[in-house]
Amino acid sequence: MQLRYAFRLYPTPGQQIALAQSFGCARVVFNDAVRARQDAYEAGEKAPRAAELSKRLVTEAKKTPERSWLGTVSAVVLQQSLRDAEQAFKNFFDSISGKRAGCRMGVPRFKTRRDRRQSIRFTANARWSVTRGGKLRLPKIGDVPVRWSRELPSTPSSVTVIKDAAGRYFASFVIDTNPESIGTDAPDVGIDLGLGHFAVLSDGTKIKAPKFLRGAERKLKRAQQALSRKEKGSKNRDKARFKVARAHARVADARREFHHQLSTQLIRENQAIAVEDLAVQGLARTRLAKSVHDAGWSAFVAMLEYKAPLYGRTVVRIGRFEPTSQVCSHCGVKDGPKPLHVRVWQCQACGVWLDRDINAAANVVKAAGLAVTACGALVRPPGPSGARSGEAGTRQGDLTARSPAPPGAVGITGVHAGEEVNSTRSWA
Repeated sequence: MQLRYAFRLYPTPGQQIALAQSFGCARVVFNDAVRARQDAYEAGEKAPRAAELSKRLVTEAKKTPERSWLGTVSAVVLQQSLRDAEQAFKNFFDSISGKRAGCRMGVPRFKTRRDRRQSIRFTANARWSVTRGGKLRLPKIGDVPVRWSRELPSTPSSVTVIKDAAGRYFASFVIDTNPESIGTDAPDVGIDLGLGHFAVLSDGTKIKAPKFLRGAERKLKRAQQALSRKEKGSKNRDKARFKVARAHARVADARREFHHQLSTQLIRENQAIAVEDLAVQGLARTRLAKSVHDAGWSAFVAMLEYKAPLYGRTVVRIGRFEPTSQVCSHCGVKDGPKPLHVRVWQCQACGVWLDRDINAAANVVKAAGLAVTACGALVRPPGPSGARSGEAGTRQGDLTARSPAPPGAVGITGVHAGEEVNSTRSWA
């Protein structure tokens, strides 16, 4: 299984300039590739191949006065940018034809320097490495200081350098990992996600919703008001924009940390987890939109699904139309829907008093098929996992190798390849 490990980078002012040049060159090559595909489509011609684009947009472009500055950055960065453009078009066409699951992908757009996230990727051909001093050596950039948290489980073949909207830098590695063997005598549990309580478990445990965005609204309001008063195009406006981005980043980091801790605890303590497949996109269009986004249910369930194979666990999603709040978990009698203000009710058939959320969580377990079937087997389908398809991972045969991370290094968090990069709590 492949996971992504993100480490905070602290480049020097000179290295930040070199990284900005690499980001800009990669962006220009990506835009040139998108424009070449669009021109070929408008002219009714066949889309140019990757080798042709590489020769025209990189090799020959360096010899022209207009693109001579492409030679100041690593050629691997430019080649990977072309691969990203090719993968973007492939995802678009696969989405139209139905080969790609999920939401429909849009046509690849042009990148700008004001994009929220900028990234470049170095493969093994770039000869990047980790020095004995614990710094990340990147071609034509130098030895960048890294805040490590732990050793990598295997040797990666590529590293992606990312700059987010708050001006922070990260090094992202895709690593092959082996599942961790833990006990198999853990119980099964159902989870009912909500807004009053973030999660209610079928065993009666209620986990309070932290509401990180609600708690930071006053600070965010002041930062955004200060931004609105700055003149467009001024340096003070850029400073105010970074303050707003950092305030939002702190909220996102706190929410992600809460999701990671809770999901890891649930995966370790339970053999199988059942959760309801909520219509988050639909709920996000209601008056509860801010609270729904603040809860982050989709990110939490995604963490459960990718962590389950690591510990030999199972996560099952049930349909969103299951009447979990209308059925008594003791006798199974359905007595119809109830208003949201009804939190405790009595079953008319068996007379048992039921808590709305705990009863729903217990019904989630039953609806997921975690009870014993007629043949005596448990229904526990394996959950999907994996890293992003277009990103290079661990070298073949290096699964048991150890990374050259420095001894005594402290501090990072591994995240799934589909997620945003997890950040540390320190600020430069």
